[in-house]
Amino acid sequence: MSSNSNSSSQRANIFVSLINRLRLVVRLLRDSRVPLYLKILPFLSLIYLLFPLDFIPDLIPALGQVDDLGAIVLAVEAFIMMSPQDVVQEHMAEIEAGSRRASRGDTVIDGEWRTVNRDH
Repeated sequence: MSSNSNSSSQRANIFVSLINRLRLVVRLLRDSRVPLYLKILPFLSLIYLLFPLDFIPDLIPALGQVDDLGAIVLAVEAFIMMSPQDVVQEHMAEIEAGSRRASRGDTVIDGEWRTVNRDH
């Protein structure tokens, strides 16, 4: 396998992992078994993004954005780690099962069709 295909495969895996992590956060936010006070954590990172004062000013190229990204990642990971782990595991299993089904391509879509004769 060439290094280019391996590199693109790694990028695809990172992208899928990121999407699945976001799905997990959304599921946990919607789940009533996760305490309300924990659901505030992801939103605090968004407030930090909008807040005019940063630890590292956004005027410094690249570094200013890295602290914003770090705040989001830290808040999301803390939210996941502090959520009830049985709930997290349940949602992760469902997300992974859905990903496996989609990657196999064995999803069945049931439907009906009919022909309409417009010669009347």
